[in-house]
Amino acid sequence: MNEWQGGTSRPHGAGGGRSRDRSGNGYGRGSGSTQPEGVRAMPQVRRDAGSGYGRSEPPLPPQMSPRRGSVPPQQSQGYDDYDSGYNTGQVYGGDGGGRGGGPDGYRARPRPNWGRRIKWTVLTLVVVFAVTSVATYFWADGKLRRKVDLSKVIDRPAAGDGTNYLIVGSDSREGMSADDKKKLHTGSAEGKRTDSMMILHDGSNGPTLISLPRDSDVEIPSFVGSDSGKKYPGTGRHTKLNAAYAEDGAELLVRTVEFNTKLHIDHYVEIGFAGFAGIVDAIGGVELNIPKAFKDKDSGSDFKAGTQTLNGSQALAFVRARHAFAASDLARTKNQQKFLAALASQTATPSTVLNPFKLYPTMSAGLDTLIVDKDMGLWDLGQMFFAMKDVTGGEGKSMNMPMSGIVHGNVVWDKAKLTQLVQQLNNDEKVTVSDDQ
Repeated sequence: MNEWQGGTSRPHGAGGGRSRDRSGNGYGRGSGSTQPEGVRAMPQVRRDAGSGYGRSEPPLPPQMSPRRGSVPPQQSQGYDDYDSGYNTGQVYGGDGGGRGGGPDGYRARPRPNWGRRIKWTVLTLVVVFAVTSVATYFWADGKLRRKVDLSKVIDRPAAGDGTNYLIVGSDSREGMSADDKKKLHTGSAEGKRTDSMMILHDGSNGPTLISLPRDSDVEIPSFVGSDSGKKYPGTGRHTKLNAAYAEDGAELLVRTVEFNTKLHIDHYVEIGFAGFAGIVDAIGGVELNIPKAFKDKDSGSDFKAGTQTLNGSQALAFVRARHAFAASDLARTKNQQKFLAALASQTATPSTVLNPFKLYPTMSAGLDTLIVDKDMGLWDLGQMFFAMKDVTGGEGKSMNMPMSGIVHGNVVWDKAKLTQLVQQLNNDEKVTVSDDQ
């Protein structure tokens, strides 16, 4: 006889209220199991055992089934060699074994190495600065117009200590439009003449800036023509200093200055009207204190007394004015020295040097009209610039060429003071000679 008799039959040996399923597990009222019916009624399923689960290990026993928020034990009797695949209590983000220190192979992001970042940032900035500096050097060097050949100057005096620059401001209108000429009050004269001339000595005892009045009485010596190559003998002819430049250009001017001073000129620098005004505008103007108001219709000057900022056209009018002063050209040379020193001082500032939007326009404005000798380099030009800056910085001296009087409208130099001055410059000594008469 079968054990089951329809739907109401009970298995043999079964107590009241108990039933058995086909696997032999008891359920229902009076069950002897210590687990709740809900737990006993649901099969134990591993969380990683889905439809595509292909591992061959047996399912976990009920006592090892993970609960939410609990950590399964590392070992269980009979399952010592079994790897459940769950974290065994290690802190997430730690340097644990396996694929990572956290769930699903996640590893915490390491702390940034600030020392390394700073090192690479500094290295990058240094490289960028070096590349920019080299590029700027070649760009500026390529814009220098090395037109003056000092090798053509004959019978030159011996070179002394320090470096001597002959700085010339010409009235060249090169590159200027009709509107520019009108705005700057330059007129439309053809050719070039010297509007100002200065000797800048740069030595160990500080720089000395000496203005040479353009009406200075000088002797034109023998010279070799800059274009013809022909030698012209000296005849003892006297004329104004600026006439030497008008007669045969920069080479004859250098030859005349050296012959009449016995001072060796190492470098020649010339800048025209347009370049001068362009530099001033590029740096945003130059602040200058004008002690007394004056007007000069020929130069376009019209200044009030006091501290004021001059733009390019105003600056050019200021350094060219001479008819407003009783001392005429001598007063003008003083104003030129004062302004050039202020220009150099206000240009060599971090706000200009470190600002490419001011530095490159300033350099371009100057270099576009700058003419130098063939041996002049950017280093020499920089040395001259900073020496000019130091003239009014307490380390330098500015003066006119010592004069003994005026004959037929020409300024006559004081020969005794000139000899002493040149000796001090050649020996790189502190200059004690004054331009007082």
